Amino acid sequence: QVQLVESGGGSVQAGGSLRLSCVAFGYTHCMGWFRQAPGKEREDVAGIDNNGGIRYADSVKGRFTISRDNTKNTLYLQMNSLKPEDTAIYYCAAVLGPGPLAWLLRQTTYRYWGQGTQVTVSS
Repeated sequence: QVQLVESGGGSVQAGGSLRLSCVAFGYTHCMGWFRQAPGKEREDVAGIDNNGGIRYADSVKGRFTISRDNTKNTLYLQMNSLKPEDTAIYYCAAVLGPGPLAWLLRQTTYRYWGQGTQVTVSS
């Protein structure tokens, strides 16, 4: 069992930045960020594995950066140039085992999920 605890959400104006963090209590190989906006389905944002493999959703490429510090068991999401359409609850997810890079953006890849942190971007 792996517990994930997110933090760092908040409110920001369009064009601003936020950094989300997710502490994992337990070993993880692949970790990812997903988000769910009001009235919409949860969607992929970015994923990273322990080998340095990274994938981004097209909607965030060039604006968001995913990283991890394995010495702290922490996953990060640096979000720059935020837009109102980035408003959502952001979830951290993790799985113990490795897999193809293409799986990093699949929700079904992940077994463990955090409780979510709200990000609100105003225009």
